Amino acid sequence: MSEDRLDVRKTYKLLINGAFPRSESGRSYEVTTTKGEFVANVAQGSRKDVRDAVVAARAAQAKWWAQSAYGRGQVIYRLAEMAESRRDELAEHVRLCEGLSPKKAQARVSRAIDRVVWYAGWTDKIAQILGSSNPVAGPFFNFSVPVPSGVVGVVADQDSSLEAFVDAVLAPIAVGNTVVAIASEKRPTPAALLGEMTATSDFPGGVLNIVTGFTGEVAPTLAAHEDVDGIDLGGVDEDFANDLAHSAAGSIKRVLRPSPTDEASLRRLRAFVETSTVWHTIGQ
Repeated sequence: MSEDRLDVRKTYKLLINGAFPRSESGRSYEVTTTKGEFVANVAQGSRKDVRDAVVAARAAQAKWWAQSAYGRGQVIYRLAEMAESRRDELAEHVRLCEGLSPKKAQARVSRAIDRVVWYAGWTDKIAQILGSSNPVAGPFFNFSVPVPSGVVGVVADQDSSLEAFVDAVLAPIAVGNTVVAIASEKRPTPAALLGEMTATSDFPGGVLNIVTGFTGEVAPTLAAHEDVDGIDLGGVDEDFANDLAHSAAGSIKRVLRPSPTDEASLRRLRAFVETSTVWHTIGQ
């Protein structure tokens, strides 16, 4: 092998409809460490990429919800298995992106994987917690059952490259939604790696879509999109979140602005769930 061989530099791609395309714009940008050292090239998504991701998420949502709750839990648990098998790679990217020691980076990866398992376990329990059998006057059964909002947009945390991303995307997915996520602008590679793992985790195409790029460019398109049913704005500062919330109001979508105490909480799971009430006559 020639000593003059050049390393093959990886460009991290988008995740749209189960595929890993480059941005339709052909753009990419450099991701650097907290000290300014090169980490990787990442696709710089465009507004059209966001719109394509929403189309994919909408097409996948009914099929994802039609799976059994147990089946959805198995798919998410498989993601935890894949993350565990690639934990060293994840930890290295978390270390570089967040400027941590190897030990602290490994600890954050462990917490992220534990959260994936936590959400996997909730898929077949959420109906029992949020649903009910209601007493009514008359010969009827009356049930309230939780159903997903539909397509959920996520503007991921700009500082926490993996843990907060897991919370933001897996909570709505666990309860039957599909997700279009805009990864951290400065620290996108851990999210991109997790997206790659969905290809071997039985995730149907379109359930999780990840767009990397400049948040200020693509987030307004996601917030204003009329086929997005809810959006999580926990990853951006208050002023920008206010602007995005105003954009979201035009299509009357649900807006979540979680607090730090909402990490891996029931409120996260309940945020993008609607309640459907069903009446049925009691047979003789």
